[in-house]
Amino acid sequence: MKNEEEVKTTFPERSRSYQHHHVDSTRWDDFRPRRDDIVIATAYKAGTTWMQTIVGNLIFWESEPPAPIRKLSPWFENRTFPKEYTDKLLEKQTHRRFLKTHLPLDAMPYFSEVKYIYVGRDGRDVFMSFWNHYRSYTQDFLDILNNTPGRVGDRLPPCPEDIREVWQNWISKGWLEGEEDGYPFGSMFDNVKTWWDFRYLPNIHFVHFNDLLQDLEKEIRRVARFLEIEVDEDVWPRLAEKASFATMKKKADEVTPLREGIFTGGPQQFIYKGTNGRWRGVLSEDDLRLYDQVVKKHLSPDCAKWLENGGSIQKSP
Repeated sequence: MKNEEEVKTTFPERSRSYQHHHVDSTRWDDFRPRRDDIVIATAYKAGTTWMQTIVGNLIFWESEPPAPIRKLSPWFENRTFPKEYTDKLLEKQTHRRFLKTHLPLDAMPYFSEVKYIYVGRDGRDVFMSFWNHYRSYTQDFLDILNNTPGRVGDRLPPCPEDIREVWQNWISKGWLEGEEDGYPFGSMFDNVKTWWDFRYLPNIHFVHFNDLLQDLEKEIRRVARFLEIEVDEDVWPRLAEKASFATMKKKADEVTPLREGIFTGGPQQFIYKGTNGRWRGVLSEDDLRLYDQVVKKHLSPDCAKWLENGGSIQKSP
């Protein structure tokens, strides 16, 4: 593993494939970037759809987006949609493109001309959102995930009914080779570390879920500066309102990704609560000690602090 000083002299390099029931990282093999492309990256359940909504509203700040965000901003390595469909969708877009990924940075090609936005969230909050997400999968969607040709690895099992079992698996068991947590999806800790190691690069911008909750307009302004999008001053309150969680909840059918029939509660189940701290009273003291041990093992102190609290980060030594 490279130390921080070694990382600071390099650019990200793809060193592994990342494939399971949901994703196929090899779909990035022939991706052709445009100079103004935007990639929104998260492990999962950290505010991906929220950031897609923010970016979409910034790109189309002078008008309404020409289609629902879920259709404008594809999840590129999602293997349940034909690759040809996603490629054609992006090729036909004449506006500034923005797509999402849940891949670790070392499992995808890096492009210096692309702007990357990485969204982070406290792992305990990620787990609670993940649990709601996973337990809401319909049997039809599990069948799609498991039976779409090309799956690498085991079938995704149904979510256990007991949250205790889900937690123990998620925090202490890996699904992919080389990972020690994240079962049955992928390691959140591994994901955030791969991006954190290259936080100093000028085309990678970090946003935290806590900061979006605390001052949404301020964070939207920061994103706009990073993307070099100039917006009329009187438009900011409207953009913040359009990107508020309450508004997204009302328009869940427009922003919820993937397919219809995924969740037992419909799109409203995907745009669930948008709050933090629901793990309190759910995770035990032993659970929290185990969580702290996993964080300490996998993340540097500054990364762990940011992941828990948010706030600005040091881009350079």
